[in-house]
Amino acid sequence: MRPPSSLLASDTPDGYSRPANHETAKEPTWAMVTGASDGIGRAFARLLAARGHSLVLVARRGPQLLELAEELRCTHGTRCLVFEVNLARAGSIASLEMATRSLDISMLVAAAGFGTSGELLDAPLDTELNMLDVNCAAVLALCWHFGQRFRQRGGGGVVLMSSLLAFHGVPRAAHYAATKAYVQTLAEGLRVEFAPLGIDVIASAPGPVATGFARRANLHMPRALDPDIVARETLAALGHKTTVRPGWLSKLLGWTLAMLPRWGQVRVITQVMKGMTAHQSPERAASRPR
Repeated sequence: MRPPSSLLASDTPDGYSRPANHETAKEPTWAMVTGASDGIGRAFARLLAARGHSLVLVARRGPQLLELAEELRCTHGTRCLVFEVNLARAGSIASLEMATRSLDISMLVAAAGFGTSGELLDAPLDTELNMLDVNCAAVLALCWHFGQRFRQRGGGGVVLMSSLLAFHGVPRAAHYAATKAYVQTLAEGLRVEFAPLGIDVIASAPGPVATGFARRANLHMPRALDPDIVARETLAALGHKTTVRPGWLSKLLGWTLAMLPRWGQVRVITQVMKGMTAHQSPERAASRPR
């Protein structure tokens, strides 16, 4: 992990009062957003900045984070700390927690992740294991480290990015869907565990979203949802729901698939994935993590 770059509207990040759960107090608390350089993570960062939070921005691509931090500083006067971090690297989350220990972080948005598409046996195993580290192991470590922080401060908010694909097997994205099933189940359990501690947890399970994800995973995703809608609907549901399905398509497909037996869900989603991957060559395309 590289040392943080900072763009601060003020010189003193410490000494904030502590609001209940994830709400913003008179003096803004900090929110940490992973995967903030692009897509859904960037949308969350912009929305949280507009609501008065100071931000810890985390991603692999430092230049994009610095551009976002400057944008938020100019638009909202937002204090930002930027960390260029590979979350798949062992010890990166512990180092991130230690580097931000002086900040009153009240919210975690774990939006970093990536996906692949195609047949599993055509995929490089290293890529699949890296996806497991980013999509699952890093999310678990973030929840553990910052869950400890939120317990000490008496509350907080945790947003985990699930997916419409998290609820059933998905041929041609089998491993990606499995990583999102892990996140979904983790969020459902932690919501109950963390509730007595004043910590709100939610799983956000959108369908196709208009980000760089589809290009990197080599998927054709028509009718993709604006990431701003994902961020807005998710934060509105935090503290009220276990799972939110942003956008009409996610709600419609989720409701329709829930009426089918498990094997029927897999059959339907198989046809959906055939359409999304029909353009692919036999070689599998994989995304890069944000």
